[in-house]
Amino acid sequence: MGYLIGVTTLWAFSFSLIGVYLSGQVDSYFAVLTRIGLAALVFLIWLRPRHLPLEHVLGLMAIGAVQLGAMYIGFYQSFLLLSVPEVLLFTIFTPLYITLIDDILKGRFTPFYLLTAALAVFGAAVIRYADISDAYWAGFLVVQSSNLCFAVGQVAYRHLAPRLPQEVAHRHVFGWFYLGALCVALPAFWLFGDTTALPTTSLQWGVLLWLGVVASGLGYFLWNKGACRVDAGTLAIMNNALVPAGLLVNLLIWNRDADVPRLMLGGGILLASLLINTWWRRRHQASLGIT
Repeated sequence: MGYLIGVTTLWAFSFSLIGVYLSGQVDSYFAVLTRIGLAALVFLIWLRPRHLPLEHVLGLMAIGAVQLGAMYIGFYQSFLLLSVPEVLLFTIFTPLYITLIDDILKGRFTPFYLLTAALAVFGAAVIRYADISDAYWAGFLVVQSSNLCFAVGQVAYRHLAPRLPQEVAHRHVFGWFYLGALCVALPAFWLFGDTTALPTTSLQWGVLLWLGVVASGLGYFLWNKGACRVDAGTLAIMNNALVPAGLLVNLLIWNRDADVPRLMLGGGILLASLLINTWWRRRHQASLGIT
């Protein structure tokens, strides 16, 4: 739990740093590539290639490609379409995706989730009801694709970690996670990147260095480590602890002119959709005798 709380505090600043200093100024594909590349360099120092079977290497790389590579591409694109508070609020659905993925793995389907999803969409509309555009909904969908990738990666790592060799420390194999993410970020920048929009100031380079080495390098290692030490319910809750923490940082430091009442109303509806989903899931599990 301590790992998750620490990383939540660390990541609370990342949203605003991206939205204020990088979005619309530095090519998003370059930012993703740089951030993942720096994180990979950190863990390549500890990588022990011979200590892991090929199937586990490929598993870690696949998780990194989804949870970090694909997730970051969508995440950075969303800042071109939405404000920082909107991006933060729309990440609230990650626990719902974790639950859905768990259902899929167990061969179940729960129609009730469609109701809570519809309520969540209504909450998103309330946040900017006077200025809804195609770009706004595109941003909403981009954030959801990013949320889904992050959820898939967390669930997959929780399933893979117990099968890794117990005598090998995770820091000695986690480099494969970042190398898998590079397999997505590198061709994405090659195909879609804009080489005319690279960092031009020491501040932008400094932000990228912090996000790559600390927020990504240290952050994702500790987050996935913590995810393996708590139950699924706690993990779902901690996924949403980032929302109030990130909003507090953004509104107090960088975005004091935001329409706080509307954000609170729409955010409250989003939270209600999540709470209803959690209440119903626990009630359903109790009726089935599932603990």
